[in-house]
Amino acid sequence: MTDHTTRRDFLRTVSAVTAAGALLPAEEILADPRPVPAAAPRVPLRPEDPVKLGVIGTGGMGTGHMEALVNAAKEGRTNVRVVALSDVCQPRMMDARMKAEAVQGQSTVELYGDYRALLSREDLHGVVIASPEHWHARMAEDAILSGKDVYVEKPMTLRLKEALRLMDVVDANPKVRCNVGTQYVMIPSYVEAKGLIAKGAIGKPVWSQTSYCRNSKEGEWLYYAIDPRWQPGVTLDWDEWCGPLGKAPYSAEIYARWRRYRKYSTGIIGDLLVHRITPLIMAMDLGWPTRVTASGGHYVDKAMENHDQINISVEFEHEHTMIVAGSTANELGLETVIRGHKGNLYVGGRNTVLRPERLFADEVEEQTITGADIGDSQDALRLKWIDCIRTRDPVPSPVDLSARVMVIVDLATRSLWEGGAFGYDPASRKVKKL
Repeated sequence: MTDHTTRRDFLRTVSAVTAAGALLPAEEILADPRPVPAAAPRVPLRPEDPVKLGVIGTGGMGTGHMEALVNAAKEGRTNVRVVALSDVCQPRMMDARMKAEAVQGQSTVELYGDYRALLSREDLHGVVIASPEHWHARMAEDAILSGKDVYVEKPMTLRLKEALRLMDVVDANPKVRCNVGTQYVMIPSYVEAKGLIAKGAIGKPVWSQTSYCRNSKEGEWLYYAIDPRWQPGVTLDWDEWCGPLGKAPYSAEIYARWRRYRKYSTGIIGDLLVHRITPLIMAMDLGWPTRVTASGGHYVDKAMENHDQINISVEFEHEHTMIVAGSTANELGLETVIRGHKGNLYVGGRNTVLRPERLFADEVEEQTITGADIGDSQDALRLKWIDCIRTRDPVPSPVDLSARVMVIVDLATRSLWEGGAFGYDPASRKVKKL
């Protein structure tokens, strides 16, 4: 506990959080009736101009993105400049500005306690959004409508209704380039798998498996340190951080480690499993997820409100079942495999391995395809987004793909907390307990 949070206060806070994150509706229509405004005009960008960026959220992810971008510019790998930062936490912003200016030189990086003031700038071409999940949807929509291209961290939103709304906003403003930070879509084996499946190399894909598993002695996400410089009402605007989810008693524990808490995060599902699910959906023409069941528990990390072990089964429109496992209590995961009627694809790195089913060994040739060395996939995704800002090409991790992923995230979360299976009807946008 910190000076700001006694154990009694902390337990009271957690109790309030749990109550606020109580049962989701058993049946819910997620269509948003609000009209979608037109985005403001984009800022002109000449070929010789640097892409001017703002970063919203200067915690671990936001500062990491910022450092990677300014260093890529310094190394001549892209022409970009970070000119603005926004955060509700002054110490984090100040630390991030020092790092940016140390690389970029003497030019000033402006700071904004309110992200809307950053978005009002008329010189920004794009923004990176690395705030907590409960802010993603609102910030991304506001950024799009202000005429900025967007890189929004995963999970794209906290809840499915927000994801569908954001998809509508992007569909209504097709000139905007909104990319979601699921970098595994850049891994060569998934790209090769997509081409092979489209050509019928494995026949109909009938089921697939993947996982994201890791382990720790103390508990997941506890490595995010609590900074004594955080002083609510002085150096930290806690009420603004709570934002769309409503005011709550201040807790430095929640502020630093919000992924552990049900109200603010879907835990393993949204933070980890989206990385594995997204490229699998990209590789196969599956339509929308329509039925999801999940089970799990708090097997080791009893203090974490979100689950430390999760197993998910997903059924899709186009007759396919995906099995997904996640753990923060054991690091031995499942091999990522796409199983077809005629053959199987082993994916996840540079190599794509195609092996025929025994009955189709005379029709399907076993082969290994080695893809290009793209280096760090997250770096590749960031730089590709910058390229898309210039070329206006489609982004590699689009909102409509992430909306399908969010069906799984949302329905699996409901299933874990309430039990049973949940279904999604993409035509009516209705979720219901089955």
